[in-house]
Amino acid sequence: MLSLCNLYVCLSAALMQAVAHNVTENIEVLAFLPQNNSYLFSFARVAPAVLYAERILKTDGRFSGFRFNIHFEDSDCLNSAMFTLVDRSCGQKPHLILGPVCEYAAAAVVRLASHWNVPVISAGALAAGFSNKNAEYAHLTRIAPSYVKMAEIFTAMFERFDWRSALLVYEDDKEERNCYFTLEGIYHLMPDIHMKTYAFSEGDALDTDDVLQNIIDTEVVIMCMGAEKIRELMLAAHKRQLTSGNYMFFNVDLFNASSYGNGSWRKGDKYDNNAKQAYASLNTVTLLRTVKPEFEKFSEEMKTSMKQVLRDCKDCESINMFAEGFHDAMLLYAIALYEAMKNGYSKLNGSEITSRMWNRTFEGIAGQVSIDENGDRNGDFSLIAMTNIGSGTYEVVANYFGGNGSFQLLPGISADRFTLKGRHKSPPEIPDNSCGLGVSALTGVIVGAVLGAVMLITFYFIRKNYKITIERRTQAEECNTAKHRQLREDSIRSNFSV
Repeated sequence: MLSLCNLYVCLSAALMQAVAHNVTENIEVLAFLPQNNSYLFSFARVAPAVLYAERILKTDGRFSGFRFNIHFEDSDCLNSAMFTLVDRSCGQKPHLILGPVCEYAAAAVVRLASHWNVPVISAGALAAGFSNKNAEYAHLTRIAPSYVKMAEIFTAMFERFDWRSALLVYEDDKEERNCYFTLEGIYHLMPDIHMKTYAFSEGDALDTDDVLQNIIDTEVVIMCMGAEKIRELMLAAHKRQLTSGNYMFFNVDLFNASSYGNGSWRKGDKYDNNAKQAYASLNTVTLLRTVKPEFEKFSEEMKTSMKQVLRDCKDCESINMFAEGFHDAMLLYAIALYEAMKNGYSKLNGSEITSRMWNRTFEGIAGQVSIDENGDRNGDFSLIAMTNIGSGTYEVVANYFGGNGSFQLLPGISADRFTLKGRHKSPPEIPDNSCGLGVSALTGVIVGAVLGAVMLITFYFIRKNYKITIERRTQAEECNTAKHRQLREDSIRSNFSV
């Protein structure tokens, strides 16, 4: 009997293996990408990466039976994605949703998808609020590092270099609010650090004097705004001699785009030399970049595709994290679906497929991708700074690896670069004139004697005042009693008379 059971188990396993290898499945994929090319994650920039991944999966023996029917839908950063999803779901619901990227659009789509048991993978939805996967965001996997993950590099630096306060300066467009959500991750992750915030509306002039006034009682300045505004603020700080090492300046550029402060000090005007000096104090946090043959091929094909569609594209010479993320989303889903079906689950079991995407590591187009147990990608980040002031050139000075939480300075980079000058000085020592008792003991004796004298004097006056009060109260009561007695007798006599 035992041997028959073992034989049955072996045959079942072999059958499932064979089915998994020879399975043919049609998978409906709904990808939300805006047609508006002002977005860094527009259809023209990202759709080629999704189709590239589909072709790669066809050549892989494990996934060659998967037939991905990819439907690209135009989405803004408001409600159009949700309306499209509802309309399409009146027929056949998708098996996988890619995107949306914008926080407000993603929130509505992910809520519906989680209710319908459909996996969602996005290279966006990076705000801190999406970290709670307990209910309405239960089916969301974030294939790009969230803003909270980005904040981990700041946590590591604050601990390493003993920084204690920060000013967060950001430009708020009141719509997509990318910079608000970016710095919200830092604020969310570092509650023990004294933080101030300074926001100004997109399109408004930057009041550099007001910003610099807020810098005075902080140590670290973290900025998220356009490159022009960062240059303006750094020039003003340099003019006030605030870039000499008493403050640390950072900007965040996760998207590898010129629309953010990417360290470009050169503008070709009369302020270039001052800007170069100012930017010697500026550090840029960005995603860690890896170079591998597969990525080089992918990158060249993406650039060619973008240039065929986009005109006067300033960002076409670099591939941002959205294209990488949507490519890797297809790979991650295929791996999870293959494992689920291998173990007898259906493509309709979205919760099972989602759980198999979490807490795993796989090889993406640009390097290793690690998804944590909460369905969020662990982020690897680089710190870029000017290392040659004469030429004004930049290079990576440190890396942060989210998988193990390590912050590593590159060889030849000294920690003195991050030491605040003239800060955290120890107070001067107080000379010990306590005749051997020690300063604290002598202070205790003096304080005790003073308190004792105060208590005795207080007790004396309270007792004296209490005695006087009692005597006066007794006299008053006797007087009142006599008056009440007389009034009572007058009242009785009046009643009897009546």
